[in-house]
Amino acid sequence: MVAGASLRIVFFGTPEFALPTLDALLESRHPVVGVVTQPDRPRGRGQKTSDAPVKSRAMAAGVPILQPERIKDAPFMDALAALRADLGVVAAYGKILTDAVLAMPRLGMINVHASLLPRHRGAAPVHRAVIEGELETGVTIMRVVKALDAGPMLAAARRPIGPDETSDEVERDLARLGAPLLVSCVDQLAAGCATETPQDDASATYAHRLKKEDGVIDWSLPAARVHNLVRGLHPWPHAFTFVSGTRLIVRRTEKVSEKVSDTSDTLSGTILLAAGDDLVVATGDGALRIREIQAEGRRPMTVREFLAGHRLVPGDRCTAAP
Repeated sequence: MVAGASLRIVFFGTPEFALPTLDALLESRHPVVGVVTQPDRPRGRGQKTSDAPVKSRAMAAGVPILQPERIKDAPFMDALAALRADLGVVAAYGKILTDAVLAMPRLGMINVHASLLPRHRGAAPVHRAVIEGELETGVTIMRVVKALDAGPMLAAARRPIGPDETSDEVERDLARLGAPLLVSCVDQLAAGCATETPQDDASATYAHRLKKEDGVIDWSLPAARVHNLVRGLHPWPHAFTFVSGTRLIVRRTEKVSEKVSDTSDTLSGTILLAAGDDLVVATGDGALRIREIQAEGRRPMTVREFLAGHRLVPGDRCTAAP
């Protein structure tokens, strides 16, 4: 068993992904002396200002909360220093930390990153892994340094990516996987026995932040590529296409195992079937079945529900622009 004194932890995090790590720390022998989270923002369809998940959990636990608009501001730095933290823990905080913040805790700061580093450094590692059709991903505990996600690694854990899993499903599981791994690393740092392995910078790839326009579907791509885009962009920003000028959000798809028709001379994006539970679209190498779809401003629907109120027929085209 790893021994050593308990460490005073300051936790940096904001969304749902950070909750399992915060919970694991709150249940550990290491006191969480403060939580730094992003300022309250308008959320949801109504754009009402509400507390982010980490803030809500910290309030329930009675942990002091800091929500700086600018982490360079003197009042925040003074409040951070007053916590006398031994170690900072970061899990999806959402802002780049300054050198002064990184140097504040006595033992520096470590981060829960949702990829197997050095692959997929950056803001959207889970989404990019799913979009690229990767069969495996994982979570890495790394030291935070000035360069983006480039610090030495303390531990990693792997998990497969299922062929139909969406990014939110994978991310939720990685959050649970990373929490005990992080606490184990904190225990090792407390005992002075942590091992830090440098990353191979030459093997690094970058998972750039998602934009709404990333969701446009190019039906000339192979069916597997389109399927991966749909599940990788779920739950945001979602893949989308246009039919007769109307934007449709494609929420769930599946690969077509049976032969629908001869698609060799069919333009990609052409609707091949549109009846009952079947909405099948030609792709660059075959076809893809849509399982869940959403008209802009409406609720998500099964294909059967959608076709009952929207006229689509074989021969209609799905396009990348209105």
